[in-house]
Amino acid sequence: MKDQPSKNIYSESDKPFLFGKKNYTFMFIGLSLIALGLILMTGPDANTVNGVYDKNNWNEDIFSFRRIRLAPILIVLGFLVEIYSIMTYSNPKKNSK
Repeated sequence: MKDQPSKNIYSESDKPFLFGKKNYTFMFIGLSLIALGLILMTGPDANTVNGVYDKNNWNEDIFSFRRIRLAPILIVLGFLVEIYSIMTYSNPKKNSK
């Protein structure tokens, strides 16, 4: 007897997503945290005072709480949420309702 090729139980348009709705929600939250952390990290450089570059002045704002502590913490939390969203098992059939 000839071996019959295995039948694909899903048609091309009926294939389920790799992750469920819960996973994609957590992925969006993680990406938002990462983006917020990167936005909070931006600002003028060390030699910019009042929007003008001056090599004789030093801008202490580069050592602010927002840039040194808050932004990196948000970025790390965003990556942890991303890892959680990928590792969490979510049955796509249950979440599609």
